[in-house]
Amino acid sequence: MIRGLYTAVTGMITGEAKQSIVTNNIANANTNGFKSDNLSIKKFDDVLIQNYDKIVNGKNTKNTIGSLSMGSKIDDLNTYFGQGLLQATDKTTDFAIDGSGFFTVQRNDGITTKDYYTRSGDFHVDGSGYLVTDSGDKVLGKDKATNALGPIYVGDGKLQVDNSGNVSVNGVSQYKFATVDFSDYKTIKKVGDNLYDAASPMQNQNITVKQNSLEKSNVNVSAEMVNMMTITRNFESNQKVIQAIDETLGKAVNEVGTVK
Repeated sequence: MIRGLYTAVTGMITGEAKQSIVTNNIANANTNGFKSDNLSIKKFDDVLIQNYDKIVNGKNTKNTIGSLSMGSKIDDLNTYFGQGLLQATDKTTDFAIDGSGFFTVQRNDGITTKDYYTRSGDFHVDGSGYLVTDSGDKVLGKDKATNALGPIYVGDGKLQVDNSGNVSVNGVSQYKFATVDFSDYKTIKKVGDNLYDAASPMQNQNITVKQNSLEKSNVNVSAEMVNMMTITRNFESNQKVIQAIDETLGKAVNEVGTVK
């Protein structure tokens, strides 16, 4: 009975975690470049059930009845990196990657400088003339003259980008977007602000960049709503199991064996 209680509780815990993921997906359904998450669930190791009720030659011997699952637990958080829909805009600082790959941005917290990666291309030019994200992180590119990696400076110039990611300012090709890709997407981790952190990025030279476009979120709202209803039903079922076990335990403690 206690084992059944434990199994139901673990089901509620994993259900609560899955509901948080689904809620976050729905909340970011309109976030540019957002990639949906999914929680993988696995079961605890089964417990072997045995007793000594079997009698052989007048002696009680071990009898294996079978195994019993002890419930579920969280296995891993997986991100679905499928392509989102591309939507045309009227802003020259809006960009979208068609296919695999990421833009590289640089964040300076006043102490350290670190590179991150994003699929969200809703950039703008800041007061210093640099191309930046909504969070103020500088978008990186390779300087055509020096081949050095650094922030893309636009100033007051007219920005134009071709499908290969070559950046021209006032008609002069000056940079190329520092777009990267990864051999193993399981190493990519979300760090907030629609950014990713990962080791060993590979330069992606065959990337397709669309100017005056944005990649929308790849969240399927209808599917997420169905997932939420399924999780809610499972949570309610586990809750009823716990209530039933609790009532049974109450009777066992308060009524069974009571002297009347």
